Amino acid sequence: MRSYRALFRTPEFTPFLLSFTAFAAAQTIGGLALGTLVFRATGSPLLSAVSMFGPQLAQLLGAAFLLSGADGLPPRTILTGLALAFAAGTAVLALPGLPVWAVFAVVLLQGLVASLGGGVRGGLLNEILSKDGYVLGRSVFNMLWGLVQMAGFATGGVLLTLLSPRTCLLLAAALYVMSALVTRLGFTARPPRSSGRPSVSATWRTNALLWSSRSRRLAYLGLWVPNGLVVGSDSLYVSYAPEAAGVLYAFGALGMFVGDMAVGRLVPPAMRPRLATPLRLLLAVPYLFFVLRPGVALSAVAVTVASVGFAASLVLQERLMSLTPDDLAGQALGLHATGMAALQGVGAALAGTMAQLTSPATAMTLMAAASVTVTLTLATLGRQDGRRSAVPGARSGVLSESAGTDQVR
Repeated sequence: MRSYRALFRTPEFTPFLLSFTAFAAAQTIGGLALGTLVFRATGSPLLSAVSMFGPQLAQLLGAAFLLSGADGLPPRTILTGLALAFAAGTAVLALPGLPVWAVFAVVLLQGLVASLGGGVRGGLLNEILSKDGYVLGRSVFNMLWGLVQMAGFATGGVLLTLLSPRTCLLLAAALYVMSALVTRLGFTARPPRSSGRPSVSATWRTNALLWSSRSRRLAYLGLWVPNGLVVGSDSLYVSYAPEAAGVLYAFGALGMFVGDMAVGRLVPPAMRPRLATPLRLLLAVPYLFFVLRPGVALSAVAVTVASVGFAASLVLQERLMSLTPDDLAGQALGLHATGMAALQGVGAALAGTMAQLTSPATAMTLMAAASVTVTLTLATLGRQDGRRSAVPGARSGVLSESAGTDQVR
């Protein structure tokens, strides 16, 4: 599947995008409003960053205990319930006089329930699309996320000049309800992908199985760590440029859109694997420029160029899916989504701490330098893994559906 026309003719793909659009718009508007509310109340770059990205850190707990539900529960039910849970939590965050500790308690709970979302959506997309349409469909999904972020952060910035952060949070809650309605009405009632009963032990067992291969471990680390460190830099926009944070987030989303469109639609499949390392380096290198403390205009250019590098996720997700059987696709993508979200939360906390001790610009530069170092290290390990796999009789790292161990295929 190489055309957008064929893609959008696929049943349920359009409702899938519409439900995600409402959910993502709620996340961007609500996240910016919450980060602004906390920064105004505390003046702390650390607390502001963690309030925006804390739910992602909390997803790590969900991945450890709940992730088997990504394949073992009906996707329409889970996605509808997830949107309603976020609507309720966001409405609570809008309550006047809510203490800071209560804000972070709600953020923690939202992160726990969100841990199922990435796996359920990823597995559902894998079901809706054919194998040859997955990368193009995923690129459209990512491009939409970039567009919604652009519009959401830009709109959120405007709304925060006209309305209070609490009012913006209520608008976000309404968008979550809209997402729940589209999900309930737009999807058919699909059965779970896996026949096993969701449980903590099943989650641990499958996570261990997915993590048991060196090839998959390198794919996961490549998806998680460089991305998470750069998102740590992103989390400091509010403290770096309090009056223009929405602008920087919007330009970052523009860069994501351009990168996903180019990689998903224009780059030949045979060339995609070679782009993983260059794109991850592109993701971080422009942030080294922040050591000079540029103004908003130059910062927006750097952020836009860097965000093209987020398209590395498309390349690495394609590799991950090639190493994973279909009945584990949901949990494999869920582990990716929750691990990436958790590392982004760690990155935000680490960057916020550095900014508290030094300055936002210094912290952004250091996080970018760390991302470059990790990318180069993973590239070296990947070359070693490639040479190892090329040896006759070496195990490929693909899961055997019958034996559950690494098998040659």
